[in-house]
Order: sequence, then C-alpha cells, then structure tokens
Amino acid sequence: MTDQIDTAPDQDDEDDFGLPPRLFDDVLDAVEAGDRAALEALLEPLHAADIADLLEQIEMRDRRALLDLWSDALNGEVLSELDDNLREELLRTLPPEQLARAVRELESDDVVDLVEDLDQDRQEALLGALPAHERAAVEKALAYPDYSAGRLMQVEVVRAPQHWSVGEAIDFLRHGEGLPDQFYHVILVDPRMHPVGYVGLGRILSSGRQVRLQDLTEDSFRTFHVEDEEGAVAYAFNQYHLISAPVVDDEDRLVGVITIDDAMNVLGEELGEDMMRLGGVAGEAVMSDSVRETTRQRLPWLAVNLATAIIASGVIALFEETIGALVALAVLMPIVASMGGNAGTQSLTVAVRAIATRDLTTKNLWRVIRREAAVGLINGAVFAVVMGLVGLFWFGSPMLGTVIAVAMVINLVIAGLSGVLVPVVLDRLGADPALASGTFVTTVTDVVGFFAFLGLASVVLL
Repeated sequence: MTDQIDTAPDQDDEDDFGLPPRLFDDVLDAVEAGDRAALEALLEPLHAADIADLLEQIEMRDRRALLDLWSDALNGEVLSELDDNLREELLRTLPPEQLARAVRELESDDVVDLVEDLDQDRQEALLGALPAHERAAVEKALAYPDYSAGRLMQVEVVRAPQHWSVGEAIDFLRHGEGLPDQFYHVILVDPRMHPVGYVGLGRILSSGRQVRLQDLTEDSFRTFHVEDEEGAVAYAFNQYHLISAPVVDDEDRLVGVITIDDAMNVLGEELGEDMMRLGGVAGEAVMSDSVRETTRQRLPWLAVNLATAIIASGVIALFEETIGALVALAVLMPIVASMGGNAGTQSLTVAVRAIATRDLTTKNLWRVIRREAAVGLINGAVFAVVMGLVGLFWFGSPMLGTVIAVAMVINLVIAGLSGVLVPVVLDRLGADPALASGTFVTTVTDVVGFFAFLGLASVVLL
C-alpha cells in the first residue's frame, strides 16, 4: 500500500493560509531525489498563487531543478501570480511552444500582462502560437499605452442589446459561446455598440423573464477610456465600490471590461511600490531578486543619503569649537536629530499615503499643514520638558536643559511641516514623493536639529 503524501497544514501553524513550512522540505526532497510522482502529488493540490509563492521563496538552483523535473508547474495561472522580476526571468528561458501552451487558457488581460514583458522576437513567437482571434485581441491591447486601461482590460465581454428582457438574457447566457469564465455584469449596448448601462447577475436571476434589462440597471455604471491611466481606474474602483466597468474607444464603443480583481492588483502594486520607495528602494524589489539586482536598486539612494549626511556633518563642523568646549553637546545632539527624523517620517508617511489616495488636495493642504505644525509643537513641548530635566539632572546644568528643550520644540515643528511640504512640492514638480521625500525630510530635520541645538548652545552657554 502506497503512503499518501499529506499537504495539509499542521494544526499548530500560525494561520490557515499560505504554505506550511514542512511542504518546502518535502518539495526539495522530491526534487533532489528526482521523484516526479512525489513532486506532482505535492504540487497539484495547491492553488496557483501558492505554487508561485513556493517558486519565489526557494533558491534559484532549486527552482530550476524543480521546473526541469515538472514543467507542468508553470501553467498560465502560476505565471500570472509570480512577481514581475521572477516572471520576466522565467519568460526569457521558456521555449515559445511551452509558453504558448501555458497561456492558452488565460483571459486576454492576463495574456497581455505576460506578453508585454517579452522582447520583440519572443513576443512574435508566442503570438504566432495563439489562435488568430486571441492573437488579434492581444496585439490590439499591446497597442495601447503602458499602464493604461486598454492594457488592463479583458476583451471577453458579456453584452446584450438594451431592449432585451431578462428571459432573453438568460437564454443567451445559457447557450452563448465564448463567455468569460467569470463575470459580474451584463453590459447593455445601443445599436452603435455604445455602452448605456449594466445589470448585475443577481438582479437578472431574481427578476421575472418579462422584465426589461433597462429597468434593472445599476446607478454605479461608469465607463473608462482605453487610454485612462490604470492608477486612476483603480482609484475609481476603490472610491465608488465598482465590481466591473466597461472600457470604450475614441468613438465611445465598447472594447473591453475591467474587473475588480485587476483593479485591486493595481492598488496593491502601487501600495507596495510606495512602501519600497519610502525605504529608499527603487524598482520592484522582491525576495527572489539576486544580489546584483538588489544592490542596483539600493545603491543610488544610499549614495544620495551619503551626500545629505555630509551636509548635516558640515553643519556640525561649523560648531566644532562649541562642541570641544562643552562635550555634553556631543552626547545630546543626536537625540534632537533623531527625534526630528522620526517625527518627520511620521508626517511624511501620512502625507505620501494621502497624496496617493487623493485625500490631500489644494483645498485641505493648509489645514493639514496647520495640524502638523500644532502636533509638532505639542509633541515638542512634551519632550522638551523631558529633555530639560535630563539636561538638569544628568549634567547639572539648567541652561543646557533649556537649550535642548528649545531645540527640541523647533525641530519637531519643522519636522511636521517638512513631512507634509516636501512630498507636496515634489508631487507638484512631477517627482515621485514616495521615493525622494524621505531623504530630503531627514536632511531637513538633521540640519535644523543640529543648527538649532548647537547654535543656541553657542549663544547661551559660551
């Protein structure tokens, strides 16, 4: 009797989702032994997203051995779930016929997402292996600008004439061919193929056959142009709670539909990019990146940070004699700069997120600035009392405590202001506030903190 391989998570795993730790060991053992049957038994029950996670988390050498042993692991669904960098790496190595076989069952938007990462020759090879109607749909989508609604949409659309009844729609859905695997609305069109509304499947199924579809249309209906920026589309989906929305061309004719899963993917990617950029990491850093790629992403902004640190050090050098005369200043001045940096980062994080979600606008900018200044003033006053007492009891100098207290107030107010103003100014100049703001805000708080503390010390204490 053959033992069954159990891929269910342990009961004591921290959560019920994701991959159990023992699965990695079992998979790698099967790969090392060259046991294809055992590997299939482990991977076939898994969701495509879980297989993608597994491929991303194992070493490159093990990943190549796994794919050599079980090439079926790379079907279209798995490819669409992979991080962009790893997917691009694998797409460069897959034979065109295997790639074409993998993507045949995907919706057109997912095929476009894969094909656009290929070079021209591999694009042609893959498109040539697709059926004629699929190739035409993909080529049409690739003609639209990058990161546009035309690239995001799928061309498989469920549409019906606006004069149809519920009964006619149901009969069409039961017997129609070429319908997408998943859809949420039936889009109503006029004789010129202009979308005029849509009806949710729930309303169709709960209404009598004689009811007109026009009488069931939803108020949330809106259309997007093929060249609309995908970030704006995703924002509208989130803002107006859309499930799907039609896409039109220059003549307002229906050419595709965007669904909520694709819109939420865009939002997730933008959020992830913002998090990376706030940390000074350019590009789409993922755990499967090589040492070379990771270094390339991080080095430029480390260089910028070095330059700004030299500027802050230059401020300290201006007060070399002051520090030499009163060593306590060298002990306390990092505290002022650190508190300002942390306060600036707090304001910056809120501001960058508000800019991304369009919650920070010209209308409320000055209110937000006043709020951050007030918060900095209050926090500065609280910690000024604390640091004043530290200066008094640690170094026995009331005036030293006063100097660091005043410097703390000044720097925390400036930190709050710069945390809002720097990303707003960069956004107005067309720069990415998530990527560039952190370095500039840190520089401002360091320079102001050192200058305020050491400058006051020079005037008051010496």
